[in-house]
Amino acid sequence: MDDMIKIDNRGDFGLWAIEVAKLIVSEEGFELARAARDGTEDDVRTAGNALGQAITNALLQVYDGLLEGVED
Repeated sequence: MDDMIKIDNRGDFGLWAIEVAKLIVSEEGFELARAARDGTEDDVRTAGNALGQAITNALLQVYDGLLEGVED
């Protein structure tokens, strides 16, 4: 998710969102499922928080990209 991409239209944004969602679910969603199956309540809470943080980071990445080049 660190590579710079150019989003020119809604379709580009949709494709980006799908790819980011797949990445987040494959990484953090798996950890949440494993914690739910094998872990304690704290493990589930930690994995759930990591999933939420990954989503937040992706949204902030988009927001920051929208603001690039915009004057204060």
